[in-house]
Amino acid sequence: MKNAKTLVLMGLLTAILIVFSFTPIGTIPIGPLSITLNIIPVAIAAVAMGPAGGAAMGAVFGILSFLQCLGIGIPSGMGATLFGINPFLAFIQRFIPRLLDGLFVGLIFRGCEKKLGGSGSGFIAGFFSAFLNTLLFMSSLILLFGNTEYVQGLIAGRNVIVFICAFVGVNAVVEMIVSTLVTGGVTAALYKAKLLPLSSEKK
Repeated sequence: MKNAKTLVLMGLLTAILIVFSFTPIGTIPIGPLSITLNIIPVAIAAVAMGPAGGAAMGAVFGILSFLQCLGIGIPSGMGATLFGINPFLAFIQRFIPRLLDGLFVGLIFRGCEKKLGGSGSGFIAGFFSAFLNTLLFMSSLILLFGNTEYVQGLIAGRNVIVFICAFVGVNAVVEMIVSTLVTGGVTAALYKAKLLPLSSEKK
């Protein structure tokens, strides 16, 4: 029964990710970046199924994000440019940060749940899903493409930290607020409906 529930939840969250990735519902383009809601299903998977579930949903997000580089779903101008520079590194830059995001959020939630309880920890998981997604995405961009003419043009001679803060700006703040509130609310609802076990009930 537990495995069946896991499969159903994974299927539901994957379907939501696909809808978010292939329709304007989940992506709000602002300049070269976009405000994405795809981090929310990743956070919920990490909360409900732990680090493994978070990593699996993050991997789905990463694949869908890479497909956007190819114009499949909501096109990504930056993704298309990076793909033109180096397709393999573009895949790594789109895939690995999202997988790690889900993994780390699952670990953070489990650690916080033991100290703070499940419902409140959902808000923390939501925040870190957005925060880590931005941090890992931008770090991999600088690491893998920082020496390219395209990224150097974006940096425009600024300090890397200043560039990242200015580049993600409002996008990151909005993502963190939305992800925190929605993930926290969904987590609280799951506990209230007894669809998630309390820490004391876990082995």
